[in-house]
Amino acid sequence: MTHYLDNINGPADLKTLDRSQLPALADEIRQALITKVGVTGGHMGPNLGVVEATIAMHYVFDSPRDKFIWDVSHQSYTHKILTGRKQAFLDPAHYHDLSGYTSPQESEHDHFVVGHTGTSISMAVGMAKGRDLCGRTENVIAFIGDGSLSEGEALEGLDNAGEMTTNLIIIVNDNEMSIAPNHGGIYKGLAELRATNGASEHNLFRDFGLDYRYVEDGNDANALIDALVEVKDIDHPVVVHIHTDKGHGLERVNATREAKESGHWMLPQSVQDAMVEAGPVEDYASVSRDYLLNKMKRDRRVVVLSAGTPGNGGFGPKEREQAGDQFVDVGIAEQHAVAAISGIAKAGGKPVYEVTSTFLQRAYDQLQQDLALQGTAATIIAAGFGDAIGPGDNTHSNIFDIAMTNTIPGLTGLAPATKEEYLAMLDWSIDHANRPVIIAEPGTLTRETDLALTPEDPVAAPFTDGDLKYRTIVKGAKVAILALGNFLPLGLKVRETLVQSGIGATVIDPRVYSDLDVAALGVLKDDHDVVVTLEDGALVGGFGERIAAYYGSSDMKVFTYGAHKELTDREPTETLYARYRLNPEQIVQDVLEVLR
Repeated sequence: MTHYLDNINGPADLKTLDRSQLPALADEIRQALITKVGVTGGHMGPNLGVVEATIAMHYVFDSPRDKFIWDVSHQSYTHKILTGRKQAFLDPAHYHDLSGYTSPQESEHDHFVVGHTGTSISMAVGMAKGRDLCGRTENVIAFIGDGSLSEGEALEGLDNAGEMTTNLIIIVNDNEMSIAPNHGGIYKGLAELRATNGASEHNLFRDFGLDYRYVEDGNDANALIDALVEVKDIDHPVVVHIHTDKGHGLERVNATREAKESGHWMLPQSVQDAMVEAGPVEDYASVSRDYLLNKMKRDRRVVVLSAGTPGNGGFGPKEREQAGDQFVDVGIAEQHAVAAISGIAKAGGKPVYEVTSTFLQRAYDQLQQDLALQGTAATIIAAGFGDAIGPGDNTHSNIFDIAMTNTIPGLTGLAPATKEEYLAMLDWSIDHANRPVIIAEPGTLTRETDLALTPEDPVAAPFTDGDLKYRTIVKGAKVAILALGNFLPLGLKVRETLVQSGIGATVIDPRVYSDLDVAALGVLKDDHDVVVTLEDGALVGGFGERIAAYYGSSDMKVFTYGAHKELTDREPTETLYARYRLNPEQIVQDVLEVLR
């Protein structure tokens, strides 16, 4: 049996194959993807669907001279295999060598680090303009999925592209899915184009002023090659609309729409098997889901919104069906989601927007102008906000969210430390706050019973009647540890280490990061010499900076601990904790040096 992939170390090697050999090559690549992602986890469904499309692109165009810009990078694995990086997909010893996203640091065939969606068309428009200014003639190709077309930047890019008079090729990969099913009127138009083999007069791409081609079988490499040969070196912008099958070649991923949704991104198979064997595990996604479904049943005005990531909040297909019209997926449109919850609240509804915090960064203006400035009573649950310092990639960093939302007047920012505190804050925010509230969903689920140090030392109630004051977990002297949200357990570990040195420190659960409890901070001056702040986020603009500024004119020594101002890429948590001196022993060492 011939193994074509053995002899392909770059796009030039691909071009030596006869077109009749390409289906066999696609099968080899697809099997490599299934094997590797099954071990490491990753974006399975999107990548399986574009194997043939990527082969066709590299067969026709001349990368890196011709520029491929991949939207969100969820479909770039085959591209990496064909551009000299196949060992990371074929050899288990190299499985973890590469980012899951495009990266110019990896290859000259990658031009941007991309992890957020809706960006490729705008970047390609810019690259085409830069090419023209420099007098070059290479092709510029943007690759974007249909789910990304609901993102405002994608539509802005299409609009700008429509008035260009130069080479620009936009490949729209239409697999009829985003992460979950697509939502929005734009998808009725795509469905009509598919149903008419691209002939419908209702063509949004032509409406933007763009030329247009359609390929019904986007998993046929030769049909794709014919279409791309036709548009190569074209002198005006064109959309090549291809219809593909998400999860193509793996039955358990593409069998049903539900399977396609769960197969978009997959944990390693060993982890999946362990989870099935262990049974359901309570986490904040399940806590939120159960609470909100119950809340919806009791109050018709409660509605949950998602911007294309419903599973992150625990709302799978069954839960969405159960919620009915009290669950709205607005598609990948975070800016719209923030403005929409403000409108729902203004009209008397009780909106809750569940969002992964890295994507909330895309809606800063709406947080300020459309929500906080209006004072509307809406709730945002930001997942990842309270579990930020970790081994994620540099395109999905959550460490800046406290700093970002901390700057917005009128937006109340809460950081619960326990399940009970989280639920109490949700109740208050939805029913009583009468203001916009953002809740930093913690990472690890901690319960109130985990905080009690001794039966004789009861912990104060987690959160009652909108009490935005700091909560003392245990009273001590000399050193006060203000451990925000997800870092409260770390604060208790720091105290345990200090106790071994004879210092019984105070541990405080600040609970609110958008405002200072000046009364509590003032009391600490009486019998404390050192304040330690711990936050699972960036120090610059964060919670600790505000505490340090408050004590600036006093004799109080303040140590702030959190992430440095940097973007990290797949670094182990223990490495980051050591660098940021977030280990209890390091923190105690710093404190003892001051107290000596």
